[in-house]
Amino acid sequence: MTIRTSDIDGVDMVILPPVRDLGDGFTVRRALPSAHRRMVGPFIFFDQMGPAAFTGDEGLDVRPHPHIGLATITYLLEGEIMHRDSVGSVQPIRPGEVNWMTAGSGIVHSERTPDALRPTGSRLAGLQTWVALPTAHEETDPSFAHHKADTIPAIEDAGTKLTLIVGTSDGLKSPVKTFSDMVYADIVLAPGARYQLKGEHVERAVYVVSGEVEVVGQSGSFAANELVVFKPDAEIVLRSTAGARLMLIGGEPFPEKRNIYWNFVSSSQDRIEQAKADWRGQRFPKVPAESEFIPLPEDPKPVRYP
Repeated sequence: MTIRTSDIDGVDMVILPPVRDLGDGFTVRRALPSAHRRMVGPFIFFDQMGPAAFTGDEGLDVRPHPHIGLATITYLLEGEIMHRDSVGSVQPIRPGEVNWMTAGSGIVHSERTPDALRPTGSRLAGLQTWVALPTAHEETDPSFAHHKADTIPAIEDAGTKLTLIVGTSDGLKSPVKTFSDMVYADIVLAPGARYQLKGEHVERAVYVVSGEVEVVGQSGSFAANELVVFKPDAEIVLRSTAGARLMLIGGEPFPEKRNIYWNFVSSSQDRIEQAKADWRGQRFPKVPAESEFIPLPEDPKPVRYP
């Protein structure tokens, strides 16, 4: 994980996440959590998946695994994933659609390349993010919601298109039900286009998926695969000379610290330990038609977060 400071007004830090190879050429870049920044608003996990090309019978095979105390958001840029979970959901997701899975008191799910795509090969790219749940909702009942692309609001003006995946921004409100203040948006800038980052949410960051952006009136730029974390209430204008795609995340920070271990998030370390014991003992609910599972990893070395 590489961190660099910036002399640009309104920018707190820039995170360059490391590339992790998960096998078969499938890579992820994990921007959150990092040793220098645990969360941005309620967002506690941010992975860029791929892009990857699968051939033959290859594909994504994320075996059943558990979550507590969070909600996962899956958003694809390319390809297709079949989602299955312990509340009985079986749902393919494609580019522009949104899967919101509330883990709450505990859920188990798998993510795989659909069988129909394996003989011919396929491509996959997208974003996997988690948001921590407010303390009052950490033990809510698990649930799953899928939203088609044509239900997700978007605005386009002067070469800038903003698709509001979750939350509120720029006069739009996503239909995805949330538990706290947040914003998650897909912003595409044509060459020469601009986007004004307003102070609508306390904490905000932009992940550069592709291209390069600069802050109008200041020197310096941000390149692909960088997470740019802004200072609270900063209002700046981003511009791309050759075009860019950005993911905007943010929201109101929680007053309490969040503990994170593997796929578990909680305000209580005791609750994390209980979840670990429950997964070891296979006391989580099962995913129908799935027999595999990912074992609990060994306790990692402690990571100090600010």
